[in-house]
Parts: sequence; structure tokens; C-alpha cells
Amino acid sequence: MIISTQAIVLSKLKFKDHDLIVKCYTQQKGVVSFLLRGVLKSKKGQLKVAHFQLLSQLQIIMNFKNNRSLQHIKEAKLSCMYVSLHTHVLKSAIVMFLSEVLNSTLQEEEQNENLYSYLENTLLWLDSQSEYSNFHLLFLLKLTKYLGFYPDVTHIDYPYFDLIEGRFKLKTVNKYSIAGENIVLLKQLLGTTFDALPNIKINAKQRQSFLSMILLYFELHLGSFKTPKSLQVFNQVFS
Repeated sequence: MIISTQAIVLSKLKFKDHDLIVKCYTQQKGVVSFLLRGVLKSKKGQLKVAHFQLLSQLQIIMNFKNNRSLQHIKEAKLSCMYVSLHTHVLKSAIVMFLSEVLNSTLQEEEQNENLYSYLENTLLWLDSQSEYSNFHLLFLLKLTKYLGFYPDVTHIDYPYFDLIEGRFKLKTVNKYSIAGENIVLLKQLLGTTFDALPNIKINAKQRQSFLSMILLYFELHLGSFKTPKSLQVFNQVFS
């Protein structure tokens, strides 16, 4: 079946001498992996290796077969040209970190228009911004809405947040109940938008603490989630 779809690159892995295995989140089919034969050798082929940078947004035509684990791309072109996402050092660090998170969390091989639209629009927002040091925190928090464990804000005025139940509580109930600076920041982020994000001022230590908390939140709710290998370097870049 020939399918034309938008796609976002989640990961790429060299295979043999001249091939790439690329995993994408597609608008039409969810997560799809592709084998790009000879793409590292040929400069004259339809597929350009430069198009498959992490989190690139593509328009692809694929020959999709349900019984095949690695699909075939017939044509691929950039659907948008990032201005700074792959060239700015700090934004490149965000790209590497978030691509690892998305590669670990996105597993569904089915269409999810709302999730695709969220990824598409937030990446374009990041590409256009000059203030973005807290972007990844709000990105991950809002991502939980599409993954099924967005915090229940019914009792947001309560002083504790239970990471296991994903809701605010009057008292601490287990070792996964959070309070202090992390819950203050959680409440701030739950009440803000990406455009208003620069108004939230936090230091590097607070940023790292909150990131550790939200990654634990992912781990508790997603059995397949793995802490990104780039986390240590990422924290150093934003310290």
C-alpha cells in the first residue's frame, strides 16, 4: 500500500556499511521503522541522509506492508526547514534529549492526529524562540496528556502530589508523594502555556530536580520507559 504522510524522525541507527534504520512517528500510521538501503553511500538517490536528522519533520511516501517490520520509503523531503533546531548548541542538546524520550515512550502503531499535531507545533515553537531553558519541562508535562497520565488537577490546591496516582493529595501517602519546590513548579507549569513560559523563572538546581521528578513520573506510568542516556550531558549543558 502506497501511503503519503507527514513524519517526525525519532531515531536512526547505522546498519551494515551503507544503510540506515530510521524510526519515525508518522501522522498516518503512528510509529514506523524504515530500512534505508544505500543512503550513506549514494549522493544521487531519492533519499538524502541529511533529511533524517533527529526530530526533522518530513513528508514521505512509503510502500507500507502490514507484515513487514521494516518499511520502505520511496520518497522523502523536508516538510519544514528548521532555522536553529539543528545548528544551535543548546537547542541541539534539547533535540537529542527529547528524541530519546520520544523514542522510548512512543510505541503505538496507530494514528493519533492530536499527538502528531502537538509534536509538530511544539518543535516549530522551539525552533523560533530565543528563551527556552524550561521548554523541555513543559513539553514533557503536556506530553503526558497524550500518553494517558496527565495530572488530575481537581484538587490542585492540596499540598502534595502523588506520582503513582497522578493526583494532588491532602497528606503524604507513600515515598512517591512530592512537595516543596517541585510541587510549586508543577502547579505553575500546569497553569501556563508555551508562550507564557519565559515568565517562569527557576534556577539550574530547581530545573534538574523537577526534570528528575517528571522522568520518574514517566517511569512509574510507562513500563517501557528508560532514562535517556543523554540526561547527564543535558543537565550539564543547562546548569
